[in-house]
Amino acid sequence: MNKVLVERVLSTGQTIQIVQGDITAETTDAIVNAANEYLQHGAGVAGAIVRRGGQVIQQESDAWVREHGTVSHSHPAWTSGGLLPAKYVIHAVGPVWGDGDEDAKLASAIHGSLQVADELKLSSISMPAISTGIFGFPKDRAAGIVFSAIKNYFAHHESGIKLVRIVLFDDVTIRAFMSYWSDKSSKSDL
Repeated sequence: MNKVLVERVLSTGQTIQIVQGDITAETTDAIVNAANEYLQHGAGVAGAIVRRGGQVIQQESDAWVREHGTVSHSHPAWTSGGLLPAKYVIHAVGPVWGDGDEDAKLASAIHGSLQVADELKLSSISMPAISTGIFGFPKDRAAGIVFSAIKNYFAHHESGIKLVRIVLFDDVTIRAFMSYWSDKSSKSDL
């Protein structure tokens, strides 16, 4: 069962949570998949999402790429949630560490995921620590970018999103995000 570790309400009204657990068990309107540009979901978070949500997610992803081409950092794809509790999966392409301009690409993937959620008229979204697994993005650095990108999105967009959950699985990632949360955040905002 997923456990909320900390929660804060932004000045713009959205609740942000750090959650320990399995993103495939999330009951938010959408979950974010840390995807590659071809939406081939074989390993990591993507593989877990397809294993739990069913092959329909991979089939819809293949159809997306056939229709729209590869997925960019700034414009995530989306599919149904298949057998997942979430209605949608937003497929965000994070940067591979060492490819250049990684910070901006990660911020763009977060912004794009929130934008897709708003386009789908969703009120809640759960996302993993995009790019911090097999893509090698340093976890402590990613934490700052993720929280900053979320805060910036809501500061500059009218949004129907009320809840953003950052769902983390392993202890190292949890420590990095919790450290940023406690070190860099004020009492009212991140």
